Amino acid sequence: MLPGLAAAAAAHRCSWSSLCRLRLRCRAAAHGSSERQEWQNLVTLGSFSNVVPCSHPFICTLNQVKLYSTNVQKEGQGSQSLSVEKVPSFDETAENIGAELKAPLIKQEPLQVRVKAVLKKREYGPKYTQNNFITGVRAINEFCLKSSDLEQLRKIRRRSPHEDTESFTVYLRSDVEAKSLEVWGSPEALAREKKLRKEAEIEYRERLFRNQKILREYRDFLGNTKPRSRTTSVFFKGPGKVVMVAICINGLNCFFKFLAWIYTGSASMFSEAIHSLSDTCNQGLLAVGISKSVQTPDPTHPYGFSNMRYIASLISGVGIFMMGAGLSWYHGIMGLLNPQPMESLLWAYCILAGSLVSEGATLLVAVNELRRSARAKGMPFYKYVMESRDPSTNVILLEDTAAVLGVIIAATCMGLTSITGNPLYDSLGSLGVGTLLGIVSAFLIYTNTEALLGRSIQPEQVQRLTELLENDPSVRAIHDVKATDLGLGKVRFKAEVDFDGRVVTRSYLEKQDFDQMMQEIQEVKTPEELETFMLKHGENIIDTLGAEVDRLEKELKKRNPEVRHVDLEIL
Repeated sequence: MLPGLAAAAAAHRCSWSSLCRLRLRCRAAAHGSSERQEWQNLVTLGSFSNVVPCSHPFICTLNQVKLYSTNVQKEGQGSQSLSVEKVPSFDETAENIGAELKAPLIKQEPLQVRVKAVLKKREYGPKYTQNNFITGVRAINEFCLKSSDLEQLRKIRRRSPHEDTESFTVYLRSDVEAKSLEVWGSPEALAREKKLRKEAEIEYRERLFRNQKILREYRDFLGNTKPRSRTTSVFFKGPGKVVMVAICINGLNCFFKFLAWIYTGSASMFSEAIHSLSDTCNQGLLAVGISKSVQTPDPTHPYGFSNMRYIASLISGVGIFMMGAGLSWYHGIMGLLNPQPMESLLWAYCILAGSLVSEGATLLVAVNELRRSARAKGMPFYKYVMESRDPSTNVILLEDTAAVLGVIIAATCMGLTSITGNPLYDSLGSLGVGTLLGIVSAFLIYTNTEALLGRSIQPEQVQRLTELLENDPSVRAIHDVKATDLGLGKVRFKAEVDFDGRVVTRSYLEKQDFDQMMQEIQEVKTPEELETFMLKHGENIIDTLGAEVDRLEKELKKRNPEVRHVDLEIL
């Protein structure tokens, strides 16, 4: 066995020497022959890899190039045989390895990589005004430009936010800013010009105020021959007429009741005189509120002055409580503590009878006016009064009702005093009138406070407005509906509207040329062209959505004249 092993070792050394010579010859062949430039791998024995740098590494293992093998078999007892395979020559080995290097080891499929086109996100910043629009008036006022300066800028027609115009001209804010810097040279010069114009505006307002004051004094001195405005016309119809009738009647009643109190010294008559005086003052306050409420809105009060009626009625309720009820209670308590004998009550009865007739007539006028207004609103008379829909007429109604009841209470207590000779009944009558006035004033304060806080309109009316919007094809749903009574029959309606984008888009497409749009689509080849196409039509679709909002607002106002202000917010 030992000789066989020695022979195998000798064969191994020969094989290793052959491999080393093969390695050197391969290097020489790689440097000397152009056909073998791709063969840059060195074949190694076993699993060791090549050390020569190569762009296409190949590995040739021992099972690919078989050098030798030994087989030791028993042919008999004590006999051994050695079988040595033929070692390939250098040329054969080189040809085999070259053929393997020319053919790829692994057949690879071509890789298909899909690149996703992503639009680069733009950082606009907190003060991005590149696409903002500005009106000509703002451009002139805020950037100190002239109308001639705006003629050189790009003009854009946009939908008008005002009901009386369809469209108006706007300018790009970036163009206006650049033009202002061109005119004034620098931001500092523009700031100085703004400051100077602000000072000039303040001086103009002060001068205008002085001129208006002088003109008012001139009119008071020479008389105003100008026709009266609609402020005075409101006192010839509706609540204004009721208030003026009440002022005249209550003024006369107050005068005669004070005469009767001075003549008789009755506490009940004093309470009635105070009652008439407070009614006259409060109704004068109501007249001021009515005249103020019909003034046209201004920039300071964009929704008008209709709430002035509620404010006047609230102050009237406070005045009745302090002046009427307070003085009546005070005089009644003083009569209980220090009773005084009364003179003849004949004149007092006559004045009370006349007051009853006059107060009843005023009450009848107020009732008729409230019934007419309640019928126009489609509401019951009682509910109309309790909700204080017409605050001025409501105050007249309650004051005249309290006046009629107060006359009855005063006459009854004075009659008991004249029959029994006990002045305590008269003092109790004064306390009764004061309590009645306190109840009326508390009701007026409560109802007018509720109205000033913002009160919703009738649920049936809200349902009608909501159904009108929901029945429109472009509306999916209505949320957060708020309908507030502004007074004088004016309603403000606000709602969150969920629009159907498909209907809005179809409304836009119905107005487009499909052949031209298809041509534009076919010309889109790059992401930049797609962005331009989408930006163009996306902006037009947003304009179509704004036009749908305007259409719904006009439809609401047309079918419901009491709705003056509509705010539809896109959800």
